[in-house]
Amino acid sequence: MIRFLQTPSPTKKIVLGGLLTVICVMMVVTLIPGGSIFGDSAVTSDSDVAKVDGDPVTVTEVSRAAQNMAQQQHYPAQLVPYLMPQAAEMLIKQKAVIAEANRMGLTVSDEELRLILHKGQFGEQLFPKGQYVGDDVYQNFVQSNFNLTVPQFEDELKKQIELQKLQNVVEASATVSDSEVESMVRQQQTKVKFDYASISMQDIQKGINPSDAELRAWYEAHKDQFKDSIPEKRKVRFVLINGSKLPGVEPNDADVQSYYNQHKAEYQVEETIKERHILIKTPPPGADGKVDDKAVAAAKAKTEDILKQAKSGADFAGLAKKYSDDPGSKDQGGYFEFTKGKTVPEFEQAAFAAKPGEIVGPVRSERYGFFIIKVEAHEAAHTKPIDEVKAQIVANLSRQKASDAAQKAAENLRASARVQGLDKAAAAAGDSVTTTDFVKQSDVLPGVGNAPQFMNAAFKTNAKSGADTAPVAQGYVVYEVTDVQPPSTPTFEEAKAQVDQQFKAGKAQTLLVQKAQELADRARTEHDLKKAAKEAGFAVKTSELVTESSQVPDVGSMSGSAAAIFAAKAGDIVGPVQGGRNAVIMSSLDKQEPSAEEIKSGTESARQQVLGRKRDEVLELYITNLIARMEKDGKIKRNKKAIERLSQSQQPLSGE
Repeated sequence: MIRFLQTPSPTKKIVLGGLLTVICVMMVVTLIPGGSIFGDSAVTSDSDVAKVDGDPVTVTEVSRAAQNMAQQQHYPAQLVPYLMPQAAEMLIKQKAVIAEANRMGLTVSDEELRLILHKGQFGEQLFPKGQYVGDDVYQNFVQSNFNLTVPQFEDELKKQIELQKLQNVVEASATVSDSEVESMVRQQQTKVKFDYASISMQDIQKGINPSDAELRAWYEAHKDQFKDSIPEKRKVRFVLINGSKLPGVEPNDADVQSYYNQHKAEYQVEETIKERHILIKTPPPGADGKVDDKAVAAAKAKTEDILKQAKSGADFAGLAKKYSDDPGSKDQGGYFEFTKGKTVPEFEQAAFAAKPGEIVGPVRSERYGFFIIKVEAHEAAHTKPIDEVKAQIVANLSRQKASDAAQKAAENLRASARVQGLDKAAAAAGDSVTTTDFVKQSDVLPGVGNAPQFMNAAFKTNAKSGADTAPVAQGYVVYEVTDVQPPSTPTFEEAKAQVDQQFKAGKAQTLLVQKAQELADRARTEHDLKKAAKEAGFAVKTSELVTESSQVPDVGSMSGSAAAIFAAKAGDIVGPVQGGRNAVIMSSLDKQEPSAEEIKSGTESARQQVLGRKRDEVLELYITNLIARMEKDGKIKRNKKAIERLSQSQQPLSGE
């Protein structure tokens, strides 16, 4: 597959639509740095949480997915067990959808995968400026970012693309009516003005001063949540072997020439246009499919006027910054470079036909509008000469030679250390031993920096089991674990600051709800928010005319629970509405419905939003029915006892 990445077919084009930027929900969960769904090969059937069309969902997979979910949501590690059932169901759904995609023949070819890697979310890392980075860099990228091998990574990515393909097929059935669109526009464009009183949890919390006795009682009542919250610590001794400082790692000219000869495909440059352009957009077709001819004519006239300025000697980059509607190139003075097949046909044909220095236009694109193009350079297809890429080759070879040399030196040192001890082995090799105090797995070690692979290995190794090796950014370490402090539960004194914080937060939340409800009730009784707030000692503010997309000080987003004010009549009391650390009571003052012109201008955007919601609903219903059908057919079998054990676990599983 790596070789396949190096040798793309220049003539084969595949239209993948949304797949070029596929970022699935499952991608976030299973491919975040440090995470993997690939479990220990020794996991037995007793560890299976479920089977989906014969494919097991293991405890290892569920544990890692739950930990990754917690990391994505910034939840504390103590909540990982509570995410286990959710992670299990998520993986069951994923495997069910993949099985269905395979049944429907929605498989992914190598050419499709290459295009995704070239043009999708990994394109910048793997194909900077269109050139493949090479096998070594690709493997390092996959290992360091996803802790996977290249075949595992590509297999997982193919699964995500299959999921997206099935999603596209299912969502194609979603339709939207004009009445739904108009309803959405009215909802988005309606404006309201209101008085509001905000009660701050922070202000309430300032008045809470618990005694030690109250805090100690709270600690005892909530002691379970502190269980083993002090993480495991270990003492480690290690020798750092920096590969770049070892002899013989600098490549010679023969090495560089040999590498260049073997990797010439990586240095092929396609025929390339370097140009600047100005785009004047034309409006998209309306809901009836018709184009506003007057607007198109106006855009063309504007383009022709700018074209005259450009041909009269005006600075083209300055014109682009002033007039262009292309956000991707406008700030760069319209600069863009591309190869064939990478942009819309009309633009491409005009640019490739022009000579360097020539200004052409107006060039009409039905999708975007009118272009003015100034070609700056037209480079023929060629292979970069060795002198141009020598520095890159030297860096690649040096890095690989340094890594290989460090690994070999580490293996030799480990072998010696297992016989005569780390101190004697290090002394004989001219190396020094670094000894840490008790450290957590997340700590950064002196001279090594951030080294997750090393720390993961050190925290899986039994104490006093002898020397072992692990890779680090500089090369390798030879290390041994000398002592272990298991996780522990803090005493009240150790946890007092945290107890005080949580006690006050809980008490303040209770008082916030109570005070906000009392104010809302009084305002409704008196039919006057200002009067009720004054009597209770709270200030009242007045909003501007706002829509549901607005942000209001102390209230926050108007699209959340505060949106209830849009359904209120003048004088109605709404609330209490809680957002973040405030509670708000509102009184409606004014409401303005959108005009016919506002409804017309917002129609297209609203249509896309309603369509997106409908697609989500169709997909959710499809997956629900798919799961039900596969369960009925016996293709999904859950291990209920295993799932119950997951949710009852007090410790996040390591999955190892």
